[in-house]
Order: sequence, then C-alpha cells, then structure tokens
Amino acid sequence: MLAAVFEDVGMLTLKEVDPPQIKRDNEVKIKVEVASVCGSDVHILADPPSHPATKGVIQGHEFVGKVVEAGEDVKNVSVGDRVVVDPTTVCGHCYYCQTGIQNLCENFSTIGIFEDGGWSPYSVVPSQNVYKISEQIPPELAVFAEPLSCVINGSEKIQTNVGDHVVILGAGPMGQLFTQVQKAAGAGKIIVVDLSDYRLGYAKKSGATNIVNPNNEDVEKIVENLTSIGADVVIDCVGVLFDQAINLVRKGGKVLLVGMNNHVNTPINQCKITQKEITVKGTVIQNYQFSKVIKILEAGILNLECLITHRMTLNNIHQAIDTMKRGEAIKILVYPEM
Repeated sequence: MLAAVFEDVGMLTLKEVDPPQIKRDNEVKIKVEVASVCGSDVHILADPPSHPATKGVIQGHEFVGKVVEAGEDVKNVSVGDRVVVDPTTVCGHCYYCQTGIQNLCENFSTIGIFEDGGWSPYSVVPSQNVYKISEQIPPELAVFAEPLSCVINGSEKIQTNVGDHVVILGAGPMGQLFTQVQKAAGAGKIIVVDLSDYRLGYAKKSGATNIVNPNNEDVEKIVENLTSIGADVVIDCVGVLFDQAINLVRKGGKVLLVGMNNHVNTPINQCKITQKEITVKGTVIQNYQFSKVIKILEAGILNLECLITHRMTLNNIHQAIDTMKRGEAIKILVYPEM
C-alpha cells in the first residue's frame, strides 16, 4: 500500500509498504476513510524540527475509518464500525495514569508520530484507542475528534462562564476550534487575534465577535475598549504570547496556554501575575474527553464544515504540507483512496 513515511529531518516520502497486520489480540485493523494534516505534522517536518518523531514511521495522527478486522480480545468495537482514533497510547501503571491524568503519562507514545499512523489506506491500533461514532456523521467531520478533544480538555480547565469575554491568540485550526467551543459555552465577546487576514476571516465564520490583526491595530487598546477591564479569559494558541496574554487579561482572570514552541523562551513579568491574581493553566492533548467529543459531533453543535479548506489525495500530501506551511489553509483532509 502507499504510505507517507517520515524518513529523516524535513523528509516525508511516499512509498509502497506492506499493509499492517494484527499482531496482538487487543488490536484492530482500520481501513482509513480520511485523515487530516495537523500543525504538529508541519513541525515534525520542519528543518530543524520543532516536534520529535520516529524516523521510518507512517505519519498522520488525526484519522477516522472502519474496522475491517479485530483481535480476539476486542470487545468495544466490531467489524464494520466507524471509529475515531485517540492517537495517544499510555502505560496504565505510572503515577499519572493511576491517578486519572493519563495525558501526563510518563511512558506515553503517539500513533502517527512515534508509531505508524493514518496517512495510509490501513492502520492497526490498540482497541482501547478507538471509539465508535455514528454512521450519520460524515468521516470529514468525525476526523475533527482528536483536535477537538484537546480543545475540550483545555476548555474544561478554564470553565468559561456565560457572558465572559474571551481573547484567543492565534487563528489556526486550534484557535478556530477554541472559538467555536467558547461560543457554544456562551462566551460574550470573543476577540480573535492573528497576523493573517485569511485566518481571521475564518475566525468570523467560527463565531468571533471581533477580529484583530496586530499588523494594523493595537491589540491591547482594542481589548481594553471592548471589555473596559480586560478579558475574563485569554487563550494562547500560538505558544509564545504568554507576556501579551498577561497584559490582556483582567485582574482575577484566567490564562490558558495551549500552543507549544520549544525554540522560544518568552520573558515573563511574574510580578504582574501576582499583582493581578491571574490564574495560569497549561493544557496538553486530552484526558478522557473522546466520549464527550463524540456526543458533540453527533449533536452537530459546531460549524466544523466551514473549517475544511482543502481535500486532497495521499498522492498530494507534499502539496498539503506546503499549503499548511504557507498559512493558506485551515484544515486539509487527506484521502488515502478515492
């Protein structure tokens, strides 16, 4: 089968590989219907890379498909079921797994980053990492399950109240999903900040009440004018804007740190955090949010269709990566077979 394989720094290769086979009784084989390109995939392929990955692995950690084969011990899904994949595998026995915060597992791995993933027609994964989803949900929407699970995990940490004013820094795919989730949670003003007018246009479709481009406007002044005292919540989806978030949030407000960039050491005015009594929380991947996400997807609460900007075959995966690098896409869907 044709697969997109991470070969080396900055090198993604389309090559023929043997279809995967079930080797353990708890595994399922999935025929991939659609996968998508995540910002992390772009970071893996950067030179130098800003996200680690295993050389020789089939990339793609956001994918959905149908079960075509199941090991003897599989109980949660059956052949023919449509499933979404939680790409994070955990050990189950470290301190964090045993205390209910498995997203911080000391021995975690990731399907599509450290183990073979979904940029291929078939994938074999542990059954505990798949969740059945209704056939009524198009696979093009079901594929949002993984990034949406991360957004729900972060949103639950900040507990937005109805009417709260929220600032979202960064209008990439995660910023768009946070905008939609915050809108669904009842946020009042949702102010989205980004350097790209292209992405800001999609933020309006996602529910932003106000959009701001720092190239042309003073972000702090606009937030002050719109909120009087500052935002109740600021969400940094970029990973380098903590200092700006502190300036934008009101006294007693909350800052959520989502984006990650290991190449940047942001200076922090710790005194402001203390004086303003700001609550700061980090969030990483998801922690038992997949069942909730499936309910959200099946209820049709969010406008995910508007975020799909490109549909490509696996043969065009390099074009998909380049398009994401140029910032000319929100969500690119990849079809292994069409």
